[in-house]
Amino acid sequence: MPKLPFLFAFLLLAVAQFAQADDEFVTCYSVVKFMNANDGSRLHSHDVKYGSGSGQQSVTAVKNSDDINSHWQIFPALNSNCNRGDVIKCGDKIRLKHLTTATFLHSHHFTAPLSKNNQEVSAFGSEAESDSGDNWTVLCHGDEWVESEQFKLRHVVTGAYLSLSGQQYGRPIHGQREVVGTDSITGGSAWKVAEGIHIKHQQKDL
Repeated sequence: MPKLPFLFAFLLLAVAQFAQADDEFVTCYSVVKFMNANDGSRLHSHDVKYGSGSGQQSVTAVKNSDDINSHWQIFPALNSNCNRGDVIKCGDKIRLKHLTTATFLHSHHFTAPLSKNNQEVSAFGSEAESDSGDNWTVLCHGDEWVESEQFKLRHVVTGAYLSLSGQQYGRPIHGQREVVGTDSITGGSAWKVAEGIHIKHQQKDL
């Protein structure tokens, strides 16, 4: 018979592998950062308003992975529901709440401030003032949204893809990247889930 330490080590390995597999799913109400797959910067916002367009809170992307203003909490879309820890499926609609300012990732038909041929992306509203402009569709491969795989976000109302334009801001947010909505998929529209607090998926009894 195998010795007890060997069995104990085997069980630990099996549990670790199961936990790792479980953690691969993106779930409702997790708090995460989103990294642009092409540029490596994180989706970001702050209490700085656009000087043109809608005048709403600006959304950018930053290279600094430690910035607390890059945390977003995953909410269900308006008029839909998911429980804490429910796995989000490819094709589901979500909202992203900026953790520091409590606004939602938003878009509309205003022109992007730097690249005028793109659509503005802002942070707007609150849980009490959220509207359909806060809804985004998760585009990913397979059935469920998996942390390690690239994904895209398409704005439900306008059909634009969350992207980077390749341009950077000057003062007061020098070096931060312009986040925009684009009409078609570009090299800057692929994202990955990065750092965060992931709500564990709970298996339901049949």
